[in-house]
Amino acid sequence: MTARTRRSIAHFAAPFTLRGLDGIQPAGDYDIDEDEEVIEGLSWLAYQRVATFIHVPARRSGGRRMQLVAIDYTELEMALKKDQETIK
Repeated sequence: MTARTRRSIAHFAAPFTLRGLDGIQPAGDYDIDEDEEVIEGLSWLAYQRVATFIHVPARRSGGRRMQLVAIDYTELEMALKKDQETIK
């Protein structure tokens, strides 16, 4: 089975929470990893997301130990949407 990891950055302008994270996280830029696997049996190449991870603390937080925490992708999308609505 072929797998890949897509990397992106989630920007939060305000503090936020997600299940799986300890407490409220400060605003900042967070690295996101999405693990995907090939969907077998199709006549074209397609992937499905099988896991999503966030790196905490935020980028440039200064020397603290980095942790990789599994999160729910839909919850991340909702938190980012809510964050965008608060800055409008």
